[in-house]
Amino acid sequence: MSKKILVIDDEPALLFLVSQGLKKRGYEVFSGRDGREALDLAARVMPDLVILDLGLPVLNGDEVARILKNDEKMKHIPVFLISSIPEGLSEKYAACGADACLPKPFCFDELYGMINKYLSPSQPPAAP
Repeated sequence: MSKKILVIDDEPALLFLVSQGLKKRGYEVFSGRDGREALDLAARVMPDLVILDLGLPVLNGDEVARILKNDEKMKHIPVFLISSIPEGLSEKYAACGADACLPKPFCFDELYGMINKYLSPSQPPAAP
């Protein structure tokens, strides 16, 4: 069974590129464009990993990450923050409990490498 990745970004082009690249690598991808949609999708599909843009409408990515990491059913899910504004990104990701951060523009190979690290067979499977 393929791993599920939730990708949330309000930039349609980046959302499309990342989603398509992940699908080509065999992942099941769910996508959305705002923080509320991120929380709804996460609760519904229980992804194995979440990629969040920091500057999302409705709820910022760091707010979404904080909510996910404080939820008993989802706190084990790795969360990556991505942002086109690198200033303060490291502090925000650490403060909200996210597992990794990546400034935009990023190298897709770097993103896939990070995903492989967190979704390797040695990682425990997501709880149902």
